[in-house]
Amino acid sequence: MKHTGFAWLARSGYGARGIVFLLVAGLATFSSFGGRQADTKSALDVLLGQWLGTIWLTLIALGLLGFVAWRLAQSLANADGHDASFKSYLVRAALFGSAGTYLGLAAYAFQSVVGMGSSHGGGEDSLAAWAMSQPFGRYLAGAIGVGFLIGGVATAAKGISRRFERYLDLGENRPLILICVYGLISRGVVFAIVGIFFCYAAVTVDASRAGSMSDALNWIRQLPFGRVLYLLVAIGLAAFGIYNLVEARYRRVKSPSVADLRVGWHELRR
Repeated sequence: MKHTGFAWLARSGYGARGIVFLLVAGLATFSSFGGRQADTKSALDVLLGQWLGTIWLTLIALGLLGFVAWRLAQSLANADGHDASFKSYLVRAALFGSAGTYLGLAAYAFQSVVGMGSSHGGGEDSLAAWAMSQPFGRYLAGAIGVGFLIGGVATAAKGISRRFERYLDLGENRPLILICVYGLISRGVVFAIVGIFFCYAAVTVDASRAGSMSDALNWIRQLPFGRVLYLLVAIGLAAFGIYNLVEARYRRVKSPSVADLRVGWHELRR
């Protein structure tokens, strides 16, 4: 099947996100032995330190910009063809928020390439601090936490229900389907825990209580049978990375038109 230029842009975005989460999974696996924090920005820092790291990180950053463009097409131009239900508007709003998240990660990658990257790991802590500094900051942080929590539940449900298959030309490749299900559930669990941390930070009016992906993994490790659960979730994040690579190969991508953008924008403003 012949792909358009925009389709290749979207696929490069899924590929870049997949590589980032494979790196996160690697960091999570080895963090038990004194490694670095297991989050997306730390993964980019590790990549920068490798052979030809500047080139690799530049390619990842460009790929993430492609992913941002695709998320905007999904949210503003309704590239996936969602109906006009309230649930669909929530999904598109979440996709728009995802565009902002990965735009920030792409910016961090570019800053790291030119030597301007910050030394901290995940961005959730700084996001909480920013939210708390705004008027009605605790409510804003709480709303962000609820968004993370809903997003986590929705991501896990997407895996359990196998709704992701409707957008993939995957056929009956059962091993890949099971990997995708495992990855989505694991990513959803981590997302939901980060949301709970944000809500706790809002209740205590303390931005330091908001946790990153790495903090969520460390919390899992403190549970009964925590080391086993931690390893299962770390492997699950690798499965989520593979899921993104599957989407890079098999995802159906519709290139948006100017008319689609107009219609989608008017729908979201209703």
